[in-house]
Amino acid sequence: MIVGPLALVLLASCGGPGARGPRAAGEEVRDSAAVTGAVSNAPQTPTPDPHARRIVFLGTSLTAGLGLDPDQAYPALIERRLVRAGLPWLAVNAGVSGETSAGALRRLDAVLRDPVAILVVETGANDGLRGLELDSTRANLEAIVRRARSGKPGIVIVLAGMEVPPNLGPRYAARFRQLFPDLAARYGLSLIPFLLQGVGGVDSLNQADGIHPNAAGAGIVADNVWRVLQPLVARAGSAPGPR
Repeated sequence: MIVGPLALVLLASCGGPGARGPRAAGEEVRDSAAVTGAVSNAPQTPTPDPHARRIVFLGTSLTAGLGLDPDQAYPALIERRLVRAGLPWLAVNAGVSGETSAGALRRLDAVLRDPVAILVVETGANDGLRGLELDSTRANLEAIVRRARSGKPGIVIVLAGMEVPPNLGPRYAARFRQLFPDLAARYGLSLIPFLLQGVGGVDSLNQADGIHPNAAGAGIVADNVWRVLQPLVARAGSAPGPR
């Protein structure tokens, strides 16, 4: 992924107007409304079942959908696919702009207060862009996996792979890239090889900052995620219920 100096600064901060945080506990119905949004061009899409099983997306601005309408962020696009397929699942966007893996770990207990059947973990990009020690990033990701499994026995965890530009040095970039498949193999996680596959570095699929996907790019990101999520949802069965 080729990123210019300005884009590097923007991704390192991953903040700005329009950033959204996780919804409060006990707001399952409002979660759905906030994530799905009003889809003016698809009024035929049914309303998701607020009692459905929940897929929670724990992530950064890439998940929060910085610069996009809420219904354009990739978790909303995933929920739309689930609803249209008649699957009783709810997608919850728990993305926070500018967050590191340490921040995601600090938030995890709050995220797990509500039922979670599948947890998609998208974090670490801000660690990499800030040049943080990768042993700490690895430790944070491992702690997220262990704590989630301890707090929610039977939870399915999906890890989103990420890459950093070579500006940080080829050795650091290679170690960062390998971090995600290594963790997935060690802990038996489902892996999205690279969240921004087909989008990163493509001007027409990103916003003016050159790093956050635009609406078209978010659609491709949703495709990348859906390829991994679809069999997991099918395997978990279609019967609704809290987890």
